Amino acid sequence: MRIQRITAYRVELPLHEGSYQWSGGKSVAVFDSTVVGVETDAGIVGWGEVCPLGPFYLPAYAAGVRAGVTELGPHLIGHDPLDLERLNRFMDLALKGHPYVKSAIDMACWDILGKVAKLPVCTLLGGRHGDDFVLYRAISQESPAQMAAKAAGYRAEGYRRFQLKVGGDPDVDVARIRAVAAELQPGDRLVADANTGWLMHDAMRVVRAVDDVDVYIEQPCLTYGECLSVRRHTRQPFVLDEIIDGIEPLLRGHADQAMDVVNIKISKFGGLTRARQARDLCAALGIAMTIEDSWGGDIVTAAIAHLAHSTPPELLFTSTDFNSYVTVSIADGAPQRTNGRLAASTAPGLGVEPRLAVLGKPVVVVG
Repeated sequence: MRIQRITAYRVELPLHEGSYQWSGGKSVAVFDSTVVGVETDAGIVGWGEVCPLGPFYLPAYAAGVRAGVTELGPHLIGHDPLDLERLNRFMDLALKGHPYVKSAIDMACWDILGKVAKLPVCTLLGGRHGDDFVLYRAISQESPAQMAAKAAGYRAEGYRRFQLKVGGDPDVDVARIRAVAAELQPGDRLVADANTGWLMHDAMRVVRAVDDVDVYIEQPCLTYGECLSVRRHTRQPFVLDEIIDGIEPLLRGHADQAMDVVNIKISKFGGLTRARQARDLCAALGIAMTIEDSWGGDIVTAAIAHLAHSTPPELLFTSTDFNSYVTVSIADGAPQRTNGRLAASTAPGLGVEPRLAVLGKPVVVVG
């Protein structure tokens, strides 16, 4: 089997709540997502998706995905989509860096592999654990009272994990954490996610001020060294996210006891192949994980579900269902949350079929 053609589609994903806000005044109202189709000479088509969280979150941006597919795609024509390790090594040789560009291509090849094997991707990634898995809900940055009200509403919908967007004024952030914590019940989990937004001295103030609150502290500062210093000055469990983009930072963080939980974002690692390697390393080291991506619609949500559902449940801290945040559905068969939980499809591959009428005409055609 050989790759015969690669197409890319641009689709806009508006948010149900109007906008999504986090540290530093960053905000997005409509997400720009790219859906990639990988067509083979056997007539099997695989689908992937990548959706950067704007151009100011990670070194990734939406137009860069399409430009990258235009650059990388011609080199992949004629390659075997089932030979995933070799294909990923070749993509790294053909295009240095830019893992987010490779993510949707790799995801689509996993979809092809599952369709050929007649197995869901989660089986190929290690096997399905249980009937479903737990989700978190991100709470966009607003006033303490507004965020507390949203947490209560999400809890009524069945969520038991809450990622609170902080990383602003430290005094307001302390009020945000306390207000939301007051809405939660035993067994719930609260994460205060600064998204690198605090300077170190502000982070130190916040962790000291909420020392009596049951809260996880996530990625308080920009650099590894700053986060490690904050980690060593707090008793709260600690999460690293933005700086976890490969095997080396995972090994370094484990050796330094820098975190209790890590966030594994599929596109940050370059696709399911590399994200699975990171997942398996964390499992071997006993590091809990949030399995997710930067953002996305139905196809990204399906891929997240397969990786999360194949993760040992005692090490799966939580995961997410981005397709419930947006107003546009781009694929049939995507998993849908039930009482704050999600399950991967049992159909072959990712289990989704794009709605081509929604995607429109491809903006990139290679091959």
